[in-house]
Amino acid sequence: MQTTYKTAPGGDRQSRPMSAMTFEPVRFDTKIAVLLRADLAPWQRLNVTAFLVSGLGATLPEVVGEPYEDADGVSYLPMFRQPVLVFEGGKETLRAAHERALGRVLPCAVFTADLFATGNDRDNRAAVRAVPTAGLDLVGLAVYGPRNGVDKVLKGARMHP
Repeated sequence: MQTTYKTAPGGDRQSRPMSAMTFEPVRFDTKIAVLLRADLAPWQRLNVTAFLVSGLGATLPEVVGEPYEDADGVSYLPMFRQPVLVFEGGKETLRAAHERALGRVLPCAVFTADLFATGNDRDNRAAVRAVPTAGLDLVGLAVYGPRNGVDKVLKGARMHP
C-alpha cells in the first residue's frame, strides 16, 4: 500500500493561486429551465424569471445548495446548486412545453400575462385559478426534472440570447 501522494513534476505542491487551478465541470442529471415568451420586455423577462424560479426553490429542497460564507465569515443565503438555463419561444412553443411538462408530471411554475396587472401573491393565485389550463395566457414557465425529460419539454425553444 502506497503511503505517499504524487506531486506534480518538480515537487510543485499547490504553488499556483486558486484562480489558476482548473476544475472539472459538474454534470447534473437534472435540469432547471425557464422558458420565456419571446415578446416580453426586458424588465418583464427578469421579473418573470425571478418569480418562476422562486417556486422551484420553495418546494423542491433538493435544488437548493448550502448557505454561502465569505472569507470574513459573513453568511449569505443558499442558492440553487445547479445552473438555471433560460430559453425563449413563441406563444405556441410555450403552450406546447406546458402541455408536455404536465404530461410528464414534472414540477413546474407558471406565469401568465394576467399577473402583470396584480400586485400580490393572493391576487396572482386568484388570476391563475380563474382560467382553465388550456386558456392560460402563458408568458413564462419554469420546469425541473431529469435532463432528458426537460429537454423534451423544451422542444422547439431556443436559448435566451
